Amino acid sequence: MEGEDGASAPSTPVTPGTPGAPLFGGFRNGNRRQPSLLRSSCKCFNVESWSLEDGPLPSLSCSFPSPPISLARKVGAEFIGTLILIFAGAATPIVNQRTGGAETLLGLAASSGLAVMIVILSTGHISGAHLNPSVTFAFAALRHFPWKHVPVYIGAQISASLCASFMLKAIYEPMMGGGVTVPGPTVGYAQAFALEFIITFNLMFVVTAVATDTRAVGELAGIAVGATVMLNILIAGESTGASMNPVRTLGPAIAANNYRAIWVYLTAPILGALAGAGVYTAVKLPDEGGDKPLGEHSFRR
Repeated sequence: MEGEDGASAPSTPVTPGTPGAPLFGGFRNGNRRQPSLLRSSCKCFNVESWSLEDGPLPSLSCSFPSPPISLARKVGAEFIGTLILIFAGAATPIVNQRTGGAETLLGLAASSGLAVMIVILSTGHISGAHLNPSVTFAFAALRHFPWKHVPVYIGAQISASLCASFMLKAIYEPMMGGGVTVPGPTVGYAQAFALEFIITFNLMFVVTAVATDTRAVGELAGIAVGATVMLNILIAGESTGASMNPVRTLGPAIAANNYRAIWVYLTAPILGALAGAGVYTAVKLPDEGGDKPLGEHSFRR
């Protein structure tokens, strides 16, 4: 029977196996095309029509958007990651003191660097793996992290530091003093402040590069940041303990009741992180297509 456009209807319906028929084209009811169930419910497939029966199959591509991560999960991952970092970072110098220096400075640097690396690789895609109030504050100040999440992140970091420190105290008491970061006997407060500022600047410069710049190799973020932590401890470990992190100092100081020069470790890392993030933001290449609004960034790309 001829329709209004003069075309004749086929005697049998076209099936997906017929050459020239679309694979997921839906069914026809007279001249009205019914929508395909797959087309209406899943838009991630890129399926082309069959060109030849014996020809190569068209490529299929499917990319589902990442599900949103709740704040509770982010804070939980941040707590666990900071707990691992503080426990490892403070336990190594305690063991070094207990064994008469068997760990050596290289061992102390490697322990903290490895701890940072494994935590970033394991939790960076969940919470961003800040692990440090200085990093959180610097990201928020440069609009890479929402201010409304800053209090809960810093609260989780402080809580994790206290938990890790008192766990170490229960295990290693009376050797807990070895895990406290204080200036060396020949290092003045001004020198300690300068060293903590510089090494935190180095750390945040690298963190900002791998976490916010799409041209950086984000897949190597854990290695890059861990190596920076290791380098900083080799530079300043003997002089200041190379904290770079207010909660790295705060938790062990409370557990050991040793608050010597604590103001240095609560202020210099924050200022150094702000400077490092600001300098990298100023020197990095502009985004293609012009400047874009800054969103939430971390190790979650």
